[in-house]
Amino acid sequence: MNGASLPLFPLDTVLFPGGPLSLRIFEPRYLDMVRRCLKDGAPFGVALILEGTEAGAVSEVAAIGTTARLVDFDTLSDGLLGVACVGERRFHIRRRWQQGDGLNLVEVDYLAEEAPCALPEDLEHLGELLREVLPKLGGAYVHVEAHYEDAGWVGNRWAEILPLALPDKLELLELTDPLVRLQKVAVWSAGQSPAAHV
Repeated sequence: MNGASLPLFPLDTVLFPGGPLSLRIFEPRYLDMVRRCLKDGAPFGVALILEGTEAGAVSEVAAIGTTARLVDFDTLSDGLLGVACVGERRFHIRRRWQQGDGLNLVEVDYLAEEAPCALPEDLEHLGELLREVLPKLGGAYVHVEAHYEDAGWVGNRWAEILPLALPDKLELLELTDPLVRLQKVAVWSAGQSPAAHV
């Protein structure tokens, strides 16, 4: 579906399809957005901030983002609303504007969903290593459906957990070929010890 409208949550993070996102919500505009999304069963968009701050004015966001689906919420110990989300579909932002309360809205074109693709034999170890690493990340992945044999899913998980700079993560999100993304994270992961960053 192209030309769809979404509320947008600009963040200092890159959300990948199938990946987890935990948020602490305190601004009225985002509390209202969460209420509407829960009521309508609708997603919201997440895009990396290129210029600006999460709690202030955002002058530029990345052109490619990912929809987030709310899967759980709770009141945190500090009284703020905590929400757990899972990334769904990548989109390209056509235009962005603001409501009177400061909430960003975007008109987007959804990018083609990546078809399931088997892990190449020489990269199967990345799927096996993920089986060891993800449980060590605590509850972050409790709502994430595992697909350890799928190249796209495995590539996305490595892209989000490797300690890469945000521009590098954004570059990986923008790739349209899941095997190319997997090959790139394989190169990066070879130079890292993922367990050391858990």
